[in-house]
Amino acid sequence: MSKVSAMMGTSAGALKNAQTSLQTVAHNIANKNVEGATRQRVEQVTNPSVGQGNLRIGTGARAAQVTRVTNPYIDKQIQREGMTQGYIDSRADGLSRVEQVFNEQNTKGINQYVTDFFNSFRELSNNPESLTSRTMVRETGEAMVTDFHRVHDQLTGIQGDINTQVKAHVEQINQFTKEIASLNEKIQAIEMQGSPANDERDRRDLLLKKLNEKINISVAESKDGLVSITAGQSAILVSGLSSMDLKALKLPDQDKYNIFYSNSENTIQTDVTKQLKGGQVGGALSIRDEVIEGLLNNMDEMAYTLADRVNEAHVEGFDRNGREGAEFFAPMNDSKDAAKNLKVSFDILNDVSKICAGVHPNAPGDNTVANVISGLQYKPIMSDGEATIDDFYSANVGQVGILAQRAIKSQDAQKNIVAQLDKIRESISGVSLDEETTKMIEFQKAYDASARMIKTADEMLDTVLNLKRM
Repeated sequence: MSKVSAMMGTSAGALKNAQTSLQTVAHNIANKNVEGATRQRVEQVTNPSVGQGNLRIGTGARAAQVTRVTNPYIDKQIQREGMTQGYIDSRADGLSRVEQVFNEQNTKGINQYVTDFFNSFRELSNNPESLTSRTMVRETGEAMVTDFHRVHDQLTGIQGDINTQVKAHVEQINQFTKEIASLNEKIQAIEMQGSPANDERDRRDLLLKKLNEKINISVAESKDGLVSITAGQSAILVSGLSSMDLKALKLPDQDKYNIFYSNSENTIQTDVTKQLKGGQVGGALSIRDEVIEGLLNNMDEMAYTLADRVNEAHVEGFDRNGREGAEFFAPMNDSKDAAKNLKVSFDILNDVSKICAGVHPNAPGDNTVANVISGLQYKPIMSDGEATIDDFYSANVGQVGILAQRAIKSQDAQKNIVAQLDKIRESISGVSLDEETTKMIEFQKAYDASARMIKTADEMLDTVLNLKRM
């Protein structure tokens, strides 16, 4: 009688195990297309055997835990490579936009406008008395000024877009860290009861991956399952069950967002912009603060030097009416924002006869000034006398092109690395419908077999009971 009851209990336990396994299979199939979800499986262990005389009789099996099928080393590598991917993608996107500003293959650019400007002075040197040539000088000067403004406006426009992106990234980062802190609390509460928090850990791992794509972070996990997150070197974003925000704030003297970190009391704000060198934020900041800022400075230097040297030569001459020469371009105190502030002087705009061609008054054939100004194009007046205007500009355009091509190649290579790691993770942690279907049939058969064992035990019990009636 006791052995029949034991057989029934063992079969009932097997029935529950099969049911639990089938429920886990259903969960896996339902989460097949959920981002970040990992395959789960039921870990079964043998129940303790019981002794009967010199025999040890088994008592079946029980479900010990439902665990995630995952490789933490692959997951961490995906997070690291995701940070690199975010950085490269952000740089490639920014550089492709910057490259279009200097794309002179399909449209006329600064290089051609500068050449046209100096060529107009060469034409003036051939016809020093011509009002038509002077008008051409004014028109090419205005066209060149307009294109300097275009380059400055487009570069600052890209900076403005990047500023908006940085602010949006910071807001997303704060959302991620708040949710991670909340998941820390849930994971701790669940695992204190002895069961792994599988779905919560899946979600947290996904958020960590997304956070790595946004910003360079370091993650540490404690023995009780809580993760702490630090951005850069000093910005602690998550500590246990609490999270701290980053803030994108504009500095008083600048028109761009810097990123600040506040402590838990929000009393101390630290500028951590220079610490953020990874992820989409790091890539965006490198384009905004290094590439574009450098190009703006170079365009300012080019505009200021060109205007200064042209003015220097122009004021030494005499205009068509024998008057002393005035400055061709409106004077500027220094190179700051020179590309933005460059403009043809008001006097020249209103009266082209004030354009100087020679150095002697009332000398119709004198073309000395026109020759000097046209010759500036090929003189090493840039970079402390080391480069001509053409060389200086071409070097900047070439550098942008090299950086853009390098970014595109790095982007392709990094995509392959991330794709390969994703495939490895999918082969380990991903849900295969064919595999789950096979397991479903296996557990269904186990369920049916366990049910038959219970039925058999019930029939045996009836037989024993009927013996008493006989």
